[in-house]
Amino acid sequence: MSADEPIRVAIVEDKLTMREGLALLINGTAGYRVVGTFRTVEEALLRMERDVPDVLLLDIHLPGIPGSEGVRQLKEKFPSVQILMLTVYAEEEKVFESLCNGASGYLLKKTPPARLLEAIREVHEGGAPMSPEIARKVVQLFHRTGPPEKPECRLTPHEIRLLEMLSQGATYQAIADHFQIHIGTVRKYISSIYGKLHAHSKAEAVRKALKAGLIS
Repeated sequence: MSADEPIRVAIVEDKLTMREGLALLINGTAGYRVVGTFRTVEEALLRMERDVPDVLLLDIHLPGIPGSEGVRQLKEKFPSVQILMLTVYAEEEKVFESLCNGASGYLLKKTPPARLLEAIREVHEGGAPMSPEIARKVVQLFHRTGPPEKPECRLTPHEIRLLEMLSQGATYQAIADHFQIHIGTVRKYISSIYGKLHAHSKAEAVRKALKAGLIS
C-alpha cells in the first residue's frame, strides 16, 4: 500500500445508526475508505474476503458470535487485518479475551471522532491504541499478576507449544492439523493444561501461563 492510498476500513456493528455513523465519518475523511459494513461476525467471515480491509472496527456485543470470540476467527481467516475493538463498557474479561485472541487495539464507543480516526491510522501503522479507561484495566491486570510464579505441576514442552498456539488464536482444528493428531486428542491436552494451571477458560489459562513465565 502506497502512502497515497487510503486506509481501507471495514465495520462490524449490529446497530444500524452506529454502523452508518461510523461509515459516514470514515468515508468523509481524506485518507480513509470504508470497504465493507457488516451486522455480525458471521456475515463478515462470509463476505469480507471480497474486499479485505487494512483495519476492522469490531463491536464486542453482537448477536451470534460475540466480538471477543469473533476476533480469533477473523484473524485466523484474515491474518493481515488489524482489528480495533469497540465497546460501551470497559469489561475486564472481555478486554483480556479480545487481546489474547488477536485484537490490536481497544476503544470505548464514546471516543471522540478525531481520536477514532487517529486510532485507525495508529493501528494500521503497527500501534496498539487504547482508550485511557481500557489501558488502566490492562495495567491493573498486570499489576495483579505480580512476578512470575511456578505452577504446581510443570507443563510438558508439547503442552507449552500447544498453549502458545492457543494464545495466538489458533483453533482446536488448526492445532490438530499442526501436530497431526485428532481433535479429540487436542481437547485432552487442553483439559490437562487447564487442570495443571487450575484454569477454567482459555483466557485464564493464558493469563496464568504468562504469569508463570511459561509463554511470552
